[in-house]
Amino acid sequence: MKRLVLACAIAAAPMAAALAADPQAVPYPEGYRNWVHVKTMVINPGHPLYEAFGGMHHVYANAKAMEGYRGGRFPDGAVIVFDLLEAKTADNAVVEGPRKVVGVMHKDGKRWKDTGGWGFEGFKGDSKGDRAVGKNAASACFECHTKQRDRDFVFSAWRP
Repeated sequence: MKRLVLACAIAAAPMAAALAADPQAVPYPEGYRNWVHVKTMVINPGHPLYEAFGGMHHVYANAKAMEGYRGGRFPDGAVIVFDLLEAKTADNAVVEGPRKVVGVMHKDGKRWKDTGGWGFEGFKGDSKGDRAVGKNAASACFECHTKQRDRDFVFSAWRP
């Protein structure tokens, strides 16, 4: 048991150090695949976002984010996850390939005032610590999300 606790502490140390170094860092959304599945979408070649986001997307929302989907404004604590995987074709079906990125939107109006109250991050592949966005959230993510200002900067919609 002591070895397991020590192994967990060692594994968590790099992430804790990253969060301590950057208090604005968006944390990895542990357990997100157990949250509400909002939608799935496939972006194929020819779509304007294919180069950056081509593949199969699954969108997940925690309980606070579901309040936002239902009411139109997302409260602090809302987390939306954009799980992007390669889209493969097998036996005339589109299936999931390897994970490309886990994109995260985390609402906290005080921490992320400059980006509509949202913190943005992308975790590369299956990594929980290899960040793709970091301090570039305004240009890498929020700039595009400003088009959705009237929807609290969220593209996806809940379909009951």
